[in-house]
Amino acid sequence: MAGDVIGYIRVSTDEQADSRAGLEAQRAAILAEAERRGWRVVAIIEDAGYSARDLKRPGIAAALEALARKRADTLVVAKLDRLSRSVLDFAGLMSQATREHWALVALDVNVDTTTAAGEAMANVLATFAQFERRLIGERTRAALAIKRAQGVRIGRPRSLPLVVVDRIVAARAAGRSLRAIADELNADGVPTAHGGSLWYASTVRTVLASEAGRLSSAGQGSLRPAGGGDGT
Repeated sequence: MAGDVIGYIRVSTDEQADSRAGLEAQRAAILAEAERRGWRVVAIIEDAGYSARDLKRPGIAAALEALARKRADTLVVAKLDRLSRSVLDFAGLMSQATREHWALVALDVNVDTTTAAGEAMANVLATFAQFERRLIGERTRAALAIKRAQGVRIGRPRSLPLVVVDRIVAARAAGRSLRAIADELNADGVPTAHGGSLWYASTVRTVLASEAGRLSSAGQGSLRPAGGGDGT
């Protein structure tokens, strides 16, 4: 499959970027393999001074865009850790390559999705990525359970000023409908929790439900508005 390829090279520190020794070694390895296998190197794109902790790098973004636009059919790296140190990110790249129909070659670990053996190695790494993902999920759930047991509120912090929440609660307790409360907030130009300019009955209901849940978790009971029904 590999005919037109894009090489990707990276070093993680400014010192390495300044010396360029690491970059040139990777470049030489890619060019040598290209000559051996008859590849045409469309470009070699670099990220100098970037960490591999995630894929938020301008060079790899440019390489992936070029592959998506069919300017090449294979991404080649001299070492897998130049591409990513995260098996989760690597698994994501594998999925992207499959969707977009391009191949991935890492010279140091025999990952080469243009061959059966290389694809098998890539699938082994993807399996470990899934294992890591499940472990992270289990650790996250366990940590959240401990926090809940300690009475820590889980979720996004309050984004509405307390004075606005108190106003809504007081209006509802006085028997105002949800729609009426929303209309009053709109008339006064009060922004919503996310900075929006329009309140709706459903928005007011969400604030009341959130406040009721907070009070209940704190052991203060629940809201009992004087008005009955859904207030709309």
